[in-house]
Amino acid sequence: MRVELRLNCDHYKTITLAKESKIENIITRKEICEKMILIFRINHEYVNYDYLITEDCRIDLITFYSPEGYRIYQNTAIFILTKAFHNVFSLKPKIVIEHSIGDGVYAEKFNGNIFTLDDVKALKREMKSIVRKKLPIRKQVLGTEEATKIFSRMNRKDVLANLKPQKMEVFYCDNFYDYFVSQLADNTALISLFDIVYHSPGIILRFPEKKKFELKRKFDFPQKLFLTHQEHDKWLKILRVHDVGALNKAVENNGIIDVIQVEEALHEKKIVFIAEQIWRKNDVRIVLIAGPSASGKTTFAKRLSIQLKVNGLFPRIISLDNYFLPRNLTPKKENGDYDFENINALDLKLLNKNLQELLSGKEVEIPKYNFISGKRERSYNRISLKEKDVLVIEGIHGLNEKLTISIPFNQKVKIYVSALNNLNIDAHNRIATTDSRLMRRLVRDYHFRGYSPEQTLERWDSVREGEDRNIFPYQENADFMFNSALTYELGVLKKYLVPLLKKVGKFCPKYSEAKRLEKILLHLEHIQDNYVPSNSILREFIGNSIFKY
Repeated sequence: MRVELRLNCDHYKTITLAKESKIENIITRKEICEKMILIFRINHEYVNYDYLITEDCRIDLITFYSPEGYRIYQNTAIFILTKAFHNVFSLKPKIVIEHSIGDGVYAEKFNGNIFTLDDVKALKREMKSIVRKKLPIRKQVLGTEEATKIFSRMNRKDVLANLKPQKMEVFYCDNFYDYFVSQLADNTALISLFDIVYHSPGIILRFPEKKKFELKRKFDFPQKLFLTHQEHDKWLKILRVHDVGALNKAVENNGIIDVIQVEEALHEKKIVFIAEQIWRKNDVRIVLIAGPSASGKTTFAKRLSIQLKVNGLFPRIISLDNYFLPRNLTPKKENGDYDFENINALDLKLLNKNLQELLSGKEVEIPKYNFISGKRERSYNRISLKEKDVLVIEGIHGLNEKLTISIPFNQKVKIYVSALNNLNIDAHNRIATTDSRLMRRLVRDYHFRGYSPEQTLERWDSVREGEDRNIFPYQENADFMFNSALTYELGVLKKYLVPLLKKVGKFCPKYSEAKRLEKILLHLEHIQDNYVPSNSILREFIGNSIFKY
């Protein structure tokens, strides 16, 4: 038998076997540790270290250093945390994984119970014990009746609320069961690096850095981001929707229209608040809007502009795209491609000169960039700022002080827009913000930008790398944060997404990723898109918006 081993989708080596053999006989434990191999995949199906090879095949070795492997590491660490919590506290109270924060995830006890420093010490001690025991983690298919018995015994009503009539795949380890949407690692021993930080009333489970397997010594707590997450939690209490199960009940009980209307009103209330705060700052002449891909920045900018007008201010929009340097001066990536996302791809000197001139009352000709020739052209578009005019600049570098270094702080406001929270599927399965944005982008790219689902999925890792480099390090520079996530949005996007994800063929490297996203959507009931208001941020992705893009 011929077995090809691939490491993070690249050829690693080929082995010839004389007879049937288990993976553990062809890949040593030493290799697994050195390469940080977390799990194996054959024909798009995840398999464990003790899997028996009976025919020619290609085995993908999924490591910590790949985006897929990093997610598996995170989810397995969460699984070990929930097992440790179960061991220490038994059935009550429950632990709820709330959202990502910094290099980790924030968790709280259910029903307002507060973590203590002693809890943190006990959990950390128990997690390390579970890792030291080198316990195998295995997937098991349960019938509905058996799953109901197990999770009823564990007081997991949140899992039971999502239980479908068909069978359920769960993970078990040392007599502990839990449900996870994403794949977990083969063994607890592989999750050797983590930390737990106390942040009342909850805790933060920290993960190693993506590019190098180590923890930062100091945890940089993003206070503004955390407060925005907490604000969203208050919104969920107003909506009375705490997870996907509760959202599905609202759909079934014809209460979803009320949920949509109240949540859209909460969005508008926040936009009104930001506009009024800008109006109160008499010196502000520039509004900078930034955020990661598919955050709804354009719709936010348009809705904010309306509210600025309500307050007697008149927005003037400038596109940073027109300030790109000529192609021959554009920085390049290590692979030789042009790095248009690099802040140094912009003519910062000209931008700051134009901004200073505008703020001093001068008339300025805004440049025009020709993307075909890669050169700047005359635009003959001359503008000036009147007394109540405000410049609105949208772009990925808006939070980076280097972009507007010559403009005093009192004359500009920075706004961070991102889909920060979505609903959890259950207490232990959060829907990552990156997944929410990816699903938005899949729909938008296909319907409005001519990209296939395969193309969007294959480009996503590169997009994420750019965000990690150019956006997320500066998010705490924001004066205001706007969470553009809508709790109901995946129910609306589902009818668009499922057909797109099914288009991804088995030979596409992102086939497994498409199946993972499909699995998330299985938990959601369909929500009619005609319920979505015409000015909603969601309309930027599904169409029929009142705004022009």
